[in-house]
Amino acid sequence: MSDAFDALKERTQASVMNTYGRYPLALAKGSGCTLHDLDGREYLDLLAGIAVANLGHSHPEIADALARQARELVHVSNLFFQTPQVELAEALLGTWGPGRVFFCNSGAEANEGAIKLARRYQRTVRGQDRFEVITLTSSFHGRTLATLTATGQDKVKEHFQPLPEGFVTVPAGDLEALRAAFTPRTAAVLLEVVQGEGGVKLFPEAYLRGVQALCREQGALFMVDEIQTGMCRTGRWWAHQHHGLEPDVFTAAKALANGLPMGAVLATEEVARGFEPGSHATTFGGTPLVCAAALKTVEIMHRERIAERAARMGDFALALFADVAAQNPGKVKEVRGLGLMIGIDLAFDGQKVWEELMKRGFILNLTQGTVLRLLPPLVIEQEELRRFAQALSDVLAGQ
Repeated sequence: MSDAFDALKERTQASVMNTYGRYPLALAKGSGCTLHDLDGREYLDLLAGIAVANLGHSHPEIADALARQARELVHVSNLFFQTPQVELAEALLGTWGPGRVFFCNSGAEANEGAIKLARRYQRTVRGQDRFEVITLTSSFHGRTLATLTATGQDKVKEHFQPLPEGFVTVPAGDLEALRAAFTPRTAAVLLEVVQGEGGVKLFPEAYLRGVQALCREQGALFMVDEIQTGMCRTGRWWAHQHHGLEPDVFTAAKALANGLPMGAVLATEEVARGFEPGSHATTFGGTPLVCAAALKTVEIMHRERIAERAARMGDFALALFADVAAQNPGKVKEVRGLGLMIGIDLAFDGQKVWEELMKRGFILNLTQGTVLRLLPPLVIEQEELRRFAQALSDVLAGQ
């Protein structure tokens, strides 16, 4: 490590709360799929800020949109009407269907909003005292008290007890366990079509459709967390569209403004009746500046057919990594993914592999101890993926 890195690390540790196990890397600038550290060394970004920079870093059109909006109007609060917000709401609904949008600042806030909407809809519109939300093991829904309670991983809950009431977790992929968990208090089921932090785990279409059918049968809302899977990541605008699902509510964030903090709750016209003036609010959600960035992001994704591109590149990458696994027998348990949301599940602890790949100039994530999680910008090229695949094969050969 350089003196510049050591100095920045020391300053950070002296002034910033110790809540992150930070990577041994300090980044200074980025463009497209490339990042540079403080010393100018180049890295191929296969993480995109954890599925955030879907259009790559420092996109010039988004930068220009931000500069224009910053000179006109940055923030006025949601007490006023403003054009960028409604244009963005209309654009997002155009990727899905009729409904309403609530804007906030993060994925956790979006899931909080969805939980509140489900409870309030059941009580004020349907007149039923339903408040419980069912979630799945290995899920991840956020870090607020409510959303970490909803998360189906015990490790995020340690030492935060007592946790809020009204959440039930059932084994992922088990329809009978889900059926048994329904009670007259069940307001909604919340799930990810692909579990990201849980290890890039996919569910069969029959299971997902079965969950939706059970919700309809039991009078519960069917809610989908699209925070990591949305905005073209999986090869469709929203992952639930792969399976013809029709959620009552779904949440978005991460890539929504390609790097600026933004979240959203999208709901059908019917379910959106659960919110009324004063029932839910945010100071910064949907501010003109961030809406301008998100609106430009949606525009570019439509124009450049980013969803279709992610599907093609995802198929290419999955085949490429399957070849790597075949070349290194016994070292890769499974390669799985959807679009450019890919998990390479190793047959052993992946820490040393991850560290060596970073030393070779590749930024990616290790989750659940064995899964190399790839969430690259959706503008990544085949040659860049080939370069990573060759490095991965070389590293695995030495294990």
